[in-house]
Amino acid sequence: MDSNQYGMIIQTEATPADAEAAVRAALADQGFGVLTEIDVAATMKAKLDVDRSPYKILGACNPTLANRALDIEESIGLLLPCNVAVYTSGESTVVAAMEPELMSSVTDNDALAVVAAEAKQRIEAALIETEKALGV
Repeated sequence: MDSNQYGMIIQTEATPADAEAAVRAALADQGFGVLTEIDVAATMKAKLDVDRSPYKILGACNPTLANRALDIEESIGLLLPCNVAVYTSGESTVVAAMEPELMSSVTDNDALAVVAAEAKQRIEAALIETEKALGV
């Protein structure tokens, strides 16, 4: 698993559909549900008549963690849910998850940092499980 300033990333030779199915199952194992799904490629085709490679954004939410975060700082909902993108890049499929600690980095609230750290641990575990399921 790789990472950058705002996300954790895995690359696979699996199809986008297989990668999406694997990450959805792994997220569920970590207590996350997918609240929203944005098919970016379909939207760009419908709105702009632009052809894009497969690209989906899944809005993943762990209700327990989200509730704790909202109890701590109600406006943190602006940074929820944790987005997971599944897209093609060259010959690979990428599964990239938002770095949950970003939400606490924009506040000075130590209690929120604890929730974000737990979310990060669960997202990382889901990505590791996804890698295993896809044979990465």
